[in-house]
Amino acid sequence: MLNQQPGLDRMFHALADPARRAMVERLSSGPASASDLARPLPMSLPAALQHLQVLEGAGLVRSEKVGRVRNFSIEAGALSLAEQWIHARRTEWERRLDRLGAYLETLIREGEHDAPDK
Repeated sequence: MLNQQPGLDRMFHALADPARRAMVERLSSGPASASDLARPLPMSLPAALQHLQVLEGAGLVRSEKVGRVRNFSIEAGALSLAEQWIHARRTEWERRLDRLGAYLETLIREGEHDAPDK
């Protein structure tokens, strides 16, 4: 059965795009206007605003309009959902690899006992 976590799906979708990851990276150092976020990217301001809407829809950033300028800031705890999901996968695979390692050690020990003396 698939994990039904639409918030997690939106977050991974939002972070799948390099331009959006660059925007999140920039916002990790502090708030910025939409034009400041668009400037280093090879796209128009309207295209950057669409990317920012995706990030906002995923809960990764929030915006505030001050006069004619829309400022964006990172949502502090937003990545915790993804972090929890990744941690659970890592824990599960570490446990599986530990069991595999123990099984292989058992096979090696049994092989040493079964090997004919030279």
